[in-house]
Amino acid sequence: MEQERISADEVTLVQVLCACSHSGLVDIGRQIFISLRNGRYGCLPSVKHYACVIDLYARVGCLEDGIRCLREMPYEPTKAMLGSLLAAGKTHGDLELSEFAATKLVELEPGNSAYYVLLSNLYAEMGRWNDVEKVRGDDEQRDLRKDLGCSSTELEPFDQVDQLVAAE
Repeated sequence: MEQERISADEVTLVQVLCACSHSGLVDIGRQIFISLRNGRYGCLPSVKHYACVIDLYARVGCLEDGIRCLREMPYEPTKAMLGSLLAAGKTHGDLELSEFAATKLVELEPGNSAYYVLLSNLYAEMGRWNDVEKVRGDDEQRDLRKDLGCSSTELEPFDQVDQLVAAE
């Protein structure tokens, strides 16, 4: 676009940063974001731009960069940002980062039982059983219940399976 002298707008830059995130193009994503912050594109980064960059850092394991970006941005963290850091912490073995993200998610949405389950599971993984009990107690005090789930599997009729086995 730059070679064709077409200006990128805010939406285009979100898409480009998202593409960098999903492609692992850290250096390019970082350069674009720095240019955006410096006003090169005629606008300042929105919360969506920050979310893309935090996701970019999280996916490739640049966890300190992701946390620094989260702390320096002029917005409150979103569930998407915290979810990226939570997943990255688990993937890259930084359970303290995952704990930070899960705790912030509980603060953002205290009525969501899934976040308590995540936090409890993290504490169990860390061997912090007193914290597991505390989170489960908080869960019960708030009368939160995990939604029940179910799954099913469709099997082929036995005569089709017999035909397949006989054909082999």
